Amino acid sequence: MRHCFFISAILLGISFSCPLESAEPPPNVIIVFADDLGYGDLGCFGHPTIRTPELDRMAREGMKLTQFYSAAPVCTPSRAALMTGRLPARSGMCSNKRRVLFPNSKGGIPEGEITLAEALKARGYATGCIGKWHLGHLPPYLPTSNGFDSYFGIPYSNDMDRVAGSPKGRAAFLEPLVKYWNVPLMRDQQIVEQPADQRTITRRYTEEAVRFIKQNRKQPFFLYLPHSLPHVPLFRSAEFEGRSARGLYGDVIEEIDWSVGQILATLRRLRLDDNTIVFFTSDNGPWLIFNEHGGSAGLLRDGKGSTWEGGMREPTLAWWPGTIPGGSLATDVCSTMDIYATVHQLAGIPMPTDRVTDSHDLLPVLTASGPSTREMLFYYRGYRLMAVRKGPWKMHLMTQNAYGQPEPIVHERPLLFHLDHDPSEKHDLGEKNADVIAQLMEDVKRHQSNLEPAPSELEK
Repeated sequence: MRHCFFISAILLGISFSCPLESAEPPPNVIIVFADDLGYGDLGCFGHPTIRTPELDRMAREGMKLTQFYSAAPVCTPSRAALMTGRLPARSGMCSNKRRVLFPNSKGGIPEGEITLAEALKARGYATGCIGKWHLGHLPPYLPTSNGFDSYFGIPYSNDMDRVAGSPKGRAAFLEPLVKYWNVPLMRDQQIVEQPADQRTITRRYTEEAVRFIKQNRKQPFFLYLPHSLPHVPLFRSAEFEGRSARGLYGDVIEEIDWSVGQILATLRRLRLDDNTIVFFTSDNGPWLIFNEHGGSAGLLRDGKGSTWEGGMREPTLAWWPGTIPGGSLATDVCSTMDIYATVHQLAGIPMPTDRVTDSHDLLPVLTASGPSTREMLFYYRGYRLMAVRKGPWKMHLMTQNAYGQPEPIVHERPLLFHLDHDPSEKHDLGEKNADVIAQLMEDVKRHQSNLEPAPSELEK
């Protein structure tokens, strides 16, 4: 195994920061980030009709993580947390008024944040972003201003820039046409197509990703591939039309599955597979209000926009042949924020010491050598701390439906669920477990005393 010594050094707590010229270069890193994918939308996570043979193979050859969470239940704050390893409130990439950035927003990811791309670029990595960014569309906030050598994709969600005269309400989503949304497709900082032809966008992202891998195969690289889909409106290429028994939504997922297969096949063909770690996950749960055009959270409660489990627990896979044991299963509580510290370790990059990070190294979990060091998980909606998890216990301070409920319900006696027994959050056990609630409330106080929220970038 090429990284035997490297991994051993990390797991033994040895400081490791070899130069790129060493015989053992740091591994390549690929993050595939779906948009609005539900916990129950993949074959390897139990969907009965959506076929995902490539992701299923990825699970067989790598690790399935069943308690892996996004840092927020909507796009912008979730993506900011992935890139910075920090809760969105610390960077100001959230809001209680505007859930995400919009085409008329003036803000974006702050200059002072250290993105994963910036850290890896400084280490000598080639860095590429292909897909939906949604961390600011003005020049200072685009990927190429935040550590990426190149960018190809849309700057915000594919349902924004809706054209006047398109069908009213949800009608445009039920039978979507490209012309209904004037979303720009960008290369670096230039618009190259408007509206973006979303019928071919997954295929084109994939072609760009394969090209990036081939061009940078002789040096360490970081590829961030945040797909635009299955966020509505749903589009797929002609080759996938009518392929899935799940209809249009299934077609979209099966094309994303094909895309992952193309990337992994390229790594195998170029003999980069044993030197590349690949993560597959999603930014938040399924957009359930779109019915058959939205996904499934499986056995989990609610979906996108909610801090119930279905809004933030994501179907997640990690793949690194020879390092991550094939067919392994991790039930540890982990977060997308943890990718930040993990990649820093793998690349031999010191973590920032001038700021609070919320990231935990996942290498012990990924190598099946030890448990996650993450003790707590905090569920935020905007700046509001809605819930907290410790071990199997999840306590809801506030609850709010994903959509349609203007204000959260503040619970005088918090709701309490045992997620190992009740992942669907049906049975409130708070009345019989006052001691658990008391301990969790102390944990919340400690957390909040160490959190200094930054001004909202979404409200600029």
